[in-house]
Amino acid sequence: MFEVERIIRTTSKTFVKNIVFWKLNYIIKSSNSYRLLKAYSIELYQPKFKSVWNAFVSDSKNATFLFQRDFMEYHQDRFEDFSLMIFDKKKLVALMPANRVGDTVYSHQGLTYGGLLLPNNIRFEIVLHGFELLLKFLKEQNIITLYLKEMPSIYHRIPSQEVRYLNFILKAELVRRDVLSVIDNQNKINFSASRLEGIKRAQKYDLEIVNDDNFELFWNVILKPNLKNKHDAIPVHSLEEIVDLKHKFPENIKQFNVYHGGEIVAGATIFETEYVAHCQYISGNPDKNTLGSLDALHDYLISKFYADKRYFDFGTSNENRGENINEGLQFWKEGFGARTITQDFYQIQTKNYTDLKKILK
Repeated sequence: MFEVERIIRTTSKTFVKNIVFWKLNYIIKSSNSYRLLKAYSIELYQPKFKSVWNAFVSDSKNATFLFQRDFMEYHQDRFEDFSLMIFDKKKLVALMPANRVGDTVYSHQGLTYGGLLLPNNIRFEIVLHGFELLLKFLKEQNIITLYLKEMPSIYHRIPSQEVRYLNFILKAELVRRDVLSVIDNQNKINFSASRLEGIKRAQKYDLEIVNDDNFELFWNVILKPNLKNKHDAIPVHSLEEIVDLKHKFPENIKQFNVYHGGEIVAGATIFETEYVAHCQYISGNPDKNTLGSLDALHDYLISKFYADKRYFDFGTSNENRGENINEGLQFWKEGFGARTITQDFYQIQTKNYTDLKKILK
Protein backbone atom coordinates (compact mmCIF):
# COMPACT_ATOMS: atom_id res chain seq x y z
CA MET A 1 0.00 0.00 0.00
CA PHE A 2 1.08 3.59 -0.55
CA GLU A 3 0.43 6.65 1.56
CA VAL A 4 1.26 9.61 -0.68
CA GLU A 5 1.95 13.14 0.47
CA ARG A 6 2.68 15.81 -2.13
CA ILE A 7 4.13 19.20 -1.33
CA ILE A 8 3.58 21.61 -4.19
CA ARG A 9 6.21 24.21 -4.84
CA THR A 10 6.24 26.84 -7.57
CA THR A 11 9.22 26.95 -9.94
CA SER A 12 9.98 28.75 -13.17
CA LYS A 13 9.96 25.48 -15.11
CA THR A 14 6.44 24.74 -16.32
CA PHE A 15 7.04 21.02 -16.41
CA VAL A 16 7.59 20.93 -12.64
CA LYS A 17 4.92 23.30 -11.45
CA ASN A 18 2.98 20.45 -9.96
CA ILE A 19 5.90 18.32 -8.84
CA VAL A 20 9.02 18.83 -6.89
CA PHE A 21 8.69 16.70 -3.79
CA TRP A 22 7.10 13.28 -3.81
CA LYS A 23 7.05 11.43 -0.51
CA LEU A 24 5.93 7.90 0.16
CA ASN A 25 5.64 5.66 3.13
CA TYR A 26 6.22 2.36 1.44
CA ILE A 27 5.00 -0.86 3.02
CA ILE A 28 6.70 -4.03 1.79
CA LYS A 29 6.14 -7.69 2.54
CA SER A 30 9.07 -9.43 4.18
CA SER A 31 9.15 -12.84 5.89
CA ASN A 32 5.34 -13.15 5.63
CA SER A 33 4.81 -9.88 7.46
CA TYR A 34 4.53 -6.24 6.53
CA ARG A 35 6.97 -3.66 7.75
CA LEU A 36 7.61 0.00 7.12
CA LEU A 37 10.61 0.52 4.83
CA LYS A 38 10.97 4.16 5.98
CA ALA A 39 9.92 7.32 4.22
CA TYR A 40 11.32 7.86 0.75
CA SER A 41 11.31 11.10 -1.14
CA ILE A 42 12.19 12.00 -4.71
CA GLU A 43 13.37 15.51 -5.48
CA LEU A 44 13.88 17.06 -8.86
CA TYR A 45 17.39 18.51 -8.92
CA GLN A 46 17.65 22.23 -8.21
CA PRO A 47 20.76 24.44 -7.99
CA LYS A 48 20.49 24.54 -4.19
CA PHE A 49 21.40 20.83 -4.19
CA LYS A 50 24.64 21.30 -6.16
CA SER A 51 27.08 20.66 -3.31
CA VAL A 52 25.08 17.66 -2.06
CA TRP A 53 24.87 16.23 -5.57
CA ASN A 54 28.59 16.67 -6.21
CA ALA A 55 29.61 15.16 -2.87
CA PHE A 56 27.48 12.09 -3.58
CA VAL A 57 29.01 11.70 -7.06
CA SER A 58 32.53 11.88 -5.61
CA ASP A 59 31.81 8.99 -3.23
CA SER A 60 29.56 6.91 -5.49
CA LYS A 61 30.52 3.38 -6.48
CA ASN A 62 29.59 3.94 -10.13
CA ALA A 63 30.02 7.62 -10.94
CA THR A 64 32.70 9.66 -12.72
CA PHE A 65 33.42 13.38 -13.09
CA LEU A 66 30.97 13.50 -16.03
CA PHE A 67 28.17 13.55 -13.43
CA GLN A 68 29.53 16.56 -11.55
CA ARG A 69 27.13 19.45 -12.10
CA ASP A 70 29.81 21.67 -13.64
CA PHE A 71 30.28 19.07 -16.35
CA MET A 72 26.60 18.27 -16.87
CA GLU A 73 25.69 21.93 -17.15
CA TYR A 74 28.21 22.97 -19.79
CA HIS A 75 25.45 22.26 -22.34
CA GLN A 76 22.44 23.04 -20.17
CA ASP A 77 21.00 25.24 -22.91
CA ARG A 78 20.53 22.13 -25.09
CA PHE A 79 18.64 19.97 -22.61
CA GLU A 80 15.69 20.26 -20.25
CA ASP A 81 17.23 18.91 -17.08
CA PHE A 82 15.16 16.31 -15.24
CA SER A 83 17.76 14.90 -12.87
CA LEU A 84 16.35 13.11 -9.85
CA MET A 85 17.50 12.58 -6.27
CA ILE A 86 16.18 9.73 -4.11
CA PHE A 87 16.24 10.15 -0.33
CA ASP A 88 15.68 7.64 2.45
CA LYS A 89 14.35 10.05 5.06
CA LYS A 90 17.01 12.77 4.85
CA LYS A 91 19.76 10.51 3.54
CA LEU A 92 20.54 10.69 -0.18
CA VAL A 93 20.68 7.10 -1.51
CA ALA A 94 20.64 7.50 -5.31
CA LEU A 95 20.89 9.97 -8.17
CA MET A 96 19.73 9.78 -11.74
CA PRO A 97 21.20 12.37 -14.12
CA ALA A 98 18.53 12.90 -16.74
CA ASN A 99 16.84 15.17 -19.24
CA ARG A 100 13.26 15.25 -20.47
CA VAL A 101 11.85 15.39 -23.99
CA GLY A 102 8.04 15.32 -24.00
CA ASP A 103 6.85 12.10 -22.39
CA THR A 104 10.32 10.52 -22.35
CA VAL A 105 13.11 10.88 -19.79
CA TYR A 106 16.68 10.11 -20.88
CA SER A 107 19.67 9.30 -18.70
CA HIS A 108 21.36 11.20 -20.27
CA GLN A 109 21.36 12.43 -23.89
CA GLY A 110 24.23 14.82 -23.28
CA LEU A 111 26.53 12.32 -21.54
CA THR A 112 28.51 9.29 -22.70
CA TYR A 113 26.67 7.13 -20.18
CA GLY A 114 24.05 7.45 -17.47
CA GLY A 115 21.85 5.38 -15.17
CA LEU A 116 21.29 5.19 -11.43
CA LEU A 117 24.23 6.39 -9.33
CA LEU A 118 24.64 4.56 -6.03
CA PRO A 119 26.73 4.67 -2.83
CA ASN A 120 29.24 1.96 -1.96
CA ASN A 121 27.27 0.46 0.91
CA ILE A 122 23.82 0.25 -0.66
CA ARG A 123 22.06 -3.10 -0.60
CA PHE A 124 20.15 -4.66 -3.48
CA GLU A 125 16.83 -4.37 -1.66
CA ILE A 126 17.15 -0.59 -1.37
CA VAL A 127 18.06 -0.26 -5.06
CA LEU A 128 15.05 -2.38 -5.95
CA HIS A 129 12.54 -0.31 -4.01
CA GLY A 130 14.18 2.98 -4.90
CA PHE A 131 13.98 2.17 -8.62
CA GLU A 132 10.38 1.03 -8.26
CA LEU A 133 9.47 4.33 -6.63
CA LEU A 134 11.39 6.26 -9.27
CA LEU A 135 9.44 4.60 -12.09
CA LYS A 136 6.15 5.15 -10.27
CA PHE A 137 7.10 8.79 -9.81
CA LEU A 138 7.82 9.16 -13.53
CA LYS A 139 4.51 7.55 -14.42
CA GLU A 140 2.74 9.97 -12.08
CA GLN A 141 4.32 12.81 -14.08
CA ASN A 142 3.00 11.39 -17.37
CA ILE A 143 6.38 10.03 -18.42
CA ILE A 144 5.78 6.95 -20.56
CA THR A 145 9.36 5.87 -21.28
CA LEU A 146 12.66 5.94 -19.43
CA TYR A 147 15.66 5.63 -21.76
CA LEU A 148 18.81 4.40 -20.00
CA LYS A 149 22.30 4.69 -21.48
CA GLU A 150 24.21 2.07 -19.49
CA MET A 151 27.58 2.86 -17.95
CA PRO A 152 30.21 0.27 -19.02
CA SER A 153 31.34 -1.80 -16.05
CA ILE A 154 35.00 -0.75 -16.42
CA TYR A 155 33.98 2.62 -14.94
CA HIS A 156 32.55 1.06 -11.76
CA ARG A 157 34.61 1.25 -8.59
CA ILE A 158 32.95 -1.90 -7.25
CA PRO A 159 30.26 -4.20 -8.73
CA SER A 160 27.21 -2.13 -9.64
CA GLN A 161 24.83 -3.92 -11.99
CA GLU A 162 21.67 -4.00 -9.91
CA VAL A 163 19.70 -2.05 -12.50
CA ARG A 164 20.75 -4.41 -15.30
CA TYR A 165 18.92 -7.19 -13.46
CA LEU A 166 15.92 -4.95 -12.84
CA ASN A 167 15.79 -4.20 -16.57
CA PHE A 168 15.30 -7.91 -17.16
CA ILE A 169 12.38 -8.03 -14.73
CA LEU A 170 10.89 -4.88 -16.24
CA LYS A 171 11.04 -6.39 -19.75
CA ALA A 172 13.13 -3.42 -20.81
CA GLU A 173 13.73 -3.25 -24.54
CA LEU A 174 17.34 -3.36 -25.70
CA VAL A 175 17.27 -0.69 -28.41
CA ARG A 176 20.99 -0.33 -29.06
CA ARG A 177 24.28 -2.01 -28.22
CA ASP A 178 27.63 -0.37 -28.94
CA VAL A 179 31.04 -2.02 -29.16
CA LEU A 180 33.86 -0.41 -27.17
CA SER A 181 37.52 -1.28 -27.72
CA VAL A 182 39.33 -1.53 -24.38
CA ILE A 183 42.83 -2.48 -23.23
CA ASP A 184 43.10 -4.20 -19.86
CA ASN A 185 46.55 -3.22 -18.62
CA GLN A 186 46.58 -6.15 -16.21
CA ASN A 187 46.13 -8.57 -19.11
CA LYS A 188 47.88 -6.92 -22.03
CA ILE A 189 48.02 -8.26 -25.58
CA ASN A 190 51.05 -7.51 -27.76
CA PHE A 191 50.76 -4.85 -30.44
CA SER A 192 50.17 -6.17 -33.96
CA ALA A 193 52.86 -6.10 -36.67
CA SER A 194 51.12 -3.23 -38.47
CA ARG A 195 51.04 -1.07 -35.34
CA LEU A 196 54.70 -1.83 -34.58
CA GLU A 197 55.56 -0.89 -38.14
CA GLY A 198 53.80 2.46 -37.72
CA ILE A 199 55.63 3.11 -34.45
CA LYS A 200 58.95 2.29 -36.08
CA ARG A 201 58.14 4.55 -39.02
CA ALA A 202 57.43 7.43 -36.65
CA GLN A 203 60.90 7.14 -35.11
CA LYS A 204 62.46 8.09 -38.45
CA TYR A 205 60.60 11.40 -38.47
CA ASP A 206 61.65 12.50 -34.99
CA LEU A 207 58.11 13.28 -33.86
CA GLU A 208 57.55 15.16 -30.62
CA ILE A 209 54.68 14.04 -28.35
CA VAL A 210 53.65 16.60 -25.74
CA ASN A 211 50.95 16.84 -23.08
CA ASP A 212 50.71 20.60 -23.65
CA ASP A 213 46.92 21.00 -23.34
CA ASN A 214 46.93 23.13 -26.49
CA PHE A 215 43.29 22.49 -27.35
CA GLU A 216 43.07 25.50 -29.65
CA LEU A 217 45.75 24.23 -32.03
CA PHE A 218 44.32 20.70 -32.13
CA TRP A 219 40.70 21.87 -32.57
CA ASN A 220 41.39 24.44 -35.29
CA VAL A 221 44.16 22.77 -37.29
CA ILE A 222 43.37 19.04 -36.98
CA LEU A 223 40.04 18.03 -35.41
CA LYS A 224 37.50 20.44 -36.89
CA PRO A 225 38.86 20.28 -40.47
CA ASN A 226 38.94 16.46 -40.37
CA LEU A 227 35.39 16.13 -39.06
CA LYS A 228 34.14 18.65 -41.61
CA ASN A 229 35.89 17.03 -44.57
CA LYS A 230 35.19 13.39 -43.68
CA HIS A 231 31.79 13.51 -42.00
CA ASP A 232 30.46 17.05 -42.51
CA ALA A 233 30.30 17.24 -38.71
CA ILE A 234 31.67 19.27 -35.81
CA PRO A 235 33.08 18.15 -32.44
CA VAL A 236 30.54 17.47 -29.70
CA HIS A 237 32.39 20.05 -27.61
CA SER A 238 33.16 23.48 -29.00
CA LEU A 239 36.66 24.83 -28.38
CA GLU A 240 35.30 27.23 -25.78
CA GLU A 241 33.46 24.39 -24.00
CA ILE A 242 36.44 22.02 -23.84
CA VAL A 243 38.74 24.80 -22.58
CA ASP A 244 36.21 25.70 -19.89
CA LEU A 245 35.83 22.04 -18.88
CA LYS A 246 39.60 21.66 -18.71
CA HIS A 247 39.69 24.64 -16.34
CA LYS A 248 37.04 23.05 -14.13
CA PHE A 249 38.46 19.50 -14.30
CA PRO A 250 42.21 19.96 -14.79
CA GLU A 251 43.14 16.46 -13.59
CA ASN A 252 40.52 14.69 -15.69
CA ILE A 253 40.85 16.28 -19.12
CA LYS A 254 44.18 16.26 -20.97
CA GLN A 255 45.32 17.15 -24.47
CA PHE A 256 48.25 15.34 -26.12
CA ASN A 257 49.61 16.73 -29.38
CA VAL A 258 52.14 15.39 -31.88
CA TYR A 259 54.51 17.78 -33.66
CA HIS A 260 56.72 17.34 -36.73
CA GLY A 261 59.14 20.12 -37.51
CA GLY A 262 57.33 22.37 -35.08
CA GLU A 263 53.94 21.84 -36.77
CA ILE A 264 51.07 19.93 -35.19
CA VAL A 265 50.28 16.72 -37.10
CA ALA A 266 48.02 14.75 -34.70
CA GLY A 267 46.47 14.74 -31.26
CA ALA A 268 44.24 13.03 -28.75
CA THR A 269 41.92 14.39 -26.06
CA ILE A 270 41.74 12.13 -23.01
CA PHE A 271 39.03 11.99 -20.36
CA GLU A 272 40.65 10.38 -17.32
CA THR A 273 38.72 8.71 -14.50
CA GLU A 274 39.89 6.62 -11.56
CA TYR A 275 40.39 3.40 -13.51
CA VAL A 276 40.03 4.43 -17.15
CA ALA A 277 41.78 6.64 -19.69
CA HIS A 278 39.20 7.29 -22.39
CA CYS A 279 39.96 8.69 -25.85
CA GLN A 280 37.35 11.38 -26.37
CA TYR A 281 38.89 12.63 -29.63
CA ILE A 282 41.60 11.14 -31.89
CA SER A 283 42.67 12.81 -35.11
CA GLY A 284 45.66 13.31 -37.40
CA ASN A 285 46.51 15.28 -40.52
CA PRO A 286 46.54 13.67 -44.02
CA ASP A 287 50.14 12.48 -43.46
CA LYS A 288 49.26 10.43 -40.37
CA ASN A 289 49.90 7.08 -42.07
CA THR A 290 53.18 8.20 -43.65
CA LEU A 291 54.42 9.69 -40.39
CA GLY A 292 52.99 7.02 -38.10
CA SER A 293 51.88 9.88 -35.86
CA LEU A 294 48.77 8.27 -34.34
CA ASP A 295 50.57 4.95 -33.82
CA ALA A 296 53.41 6.70 -32.00
CA LEU A 297 51.01 8.81 -29.94
CA HIS A 298 49.02 5.82 -28.72
CA ASP A 299 52.12 3.78 -28.03
CA TYR A 300 53.17 6.62 -25.74
CA LEU A 301 49.74 6.88 -24.08
CA ILE A 302 49.30 3.13 -23.57
CA SER A 303 52.86 2.03 -22.80
CA LYS A 304 54.08 5.04 -20.84
CA PHE A 305 51.71 7.77 -19.70
CA TYR A 306 48.76 5.51 -18.79
CA ALA A 307 50.65 2.27 -18.22
CA ASP A 308 49.45 2.16 -14.59
CA LYS A 309 45.81 2.91 -15.42
CA ARG A 310 43.69 -0.27 -15.27
CA TYR A 311 41.91 0.35 -18.59
CA PHE A 312 42.55 2.28 -21.77
CA ASP A 313 39.26 2.87 -23.58
CA PHE A 314 39.37 3.77 -27.28
CA GLY A 315 35.59 4.17 -27.28
CA THR A 316 33.18 2.96 -29.92
CA SER A 317 33.69 2.22 -33.61
CA ASN A 318 29.96 1.98 -34.23
CA GLU A 319 27.92 3.77 -36.83
CA ASN A 320 24.22 3.86 -37.68
CA ARG A 321 23.02 3.67 -34.06
CA GLY A 322 25.11 0.62 -33.29
CA GLU A 323 24.08 -1.47 -36.29
CA ASN A 324 27.40 -1.13 -38.14
CA ILE A 325 31.09 -1.06 -37.20
CA ASN A 326 33.80 0.92 -38.96
CA GLU A 327 36.01 -2.00 -39.94
CA GLY A 328 39.21 -0.03 -40.47
CA LEU A 329 38.87 1.84 -37.19
CA GLN A 330 38.12 -1.36 -35.28
CA PHE A 331 41.14 -3.07 -36.89
CA TRP A 332 43.41 -0.17 -35.91
CA LYS A 333 42.26 -0.19 -32.26
CA GLU A 334 42.61 -3.95 -31.96
CA GLY A 335 46.17 -3.62 -33.26
CA PHE A 336 47.09 -2.10 -29.90
CA GLY A 337 45.62 -5.08 -28.04
CA ALA A 338 42.17 -3.60 -27.42
CA ARG A 339 39.32 -6.07 -27.16
CA THR A 340 35.55 -5.74 -27.02
CA ILE A 341 33.15 -4.83 -24.27
CA THR A 342 29.62 -3.57 -24.90
CA GLN A 343 27.44 -0.68 -23.81
CA ASP A 344 23.68 -1.23 -23.80
CA PHE A 345 20.83 1.23 -24.27
CA TYR A 346 17.41 0.35 -22.81
CA GLN A 347 13.87 1.62 -23.04
CA ILE A 348 11.73 1.01 -19.97
CA GLN A 349 7.99 1.48 -19.85
CA THR A 350 7.28 3.25 -16.57
CA LYS A 351 3.94 1.46 -16.22
CA ASN A 352 5.85 -1.78 -15.62
CA TYR A 353 7.09 -0.62 -12.20
CA THR A 354 4.66 -3.02 -10.49
CA ASP A 355 6.68 -5.96 -11.89
CA LEU A 356 9.38 -5.13 -9.36
CA LYS A 357 7.08 -6.03 -6.48
CA LYS A 358 7.37 -9.73 -7.37
CA ILE A 359 11.12 -10.18 -6.95
CA LEU A 360 11.76 -10.66 -3.24
CA LYS A 361 10.34 -13.79 -1.68
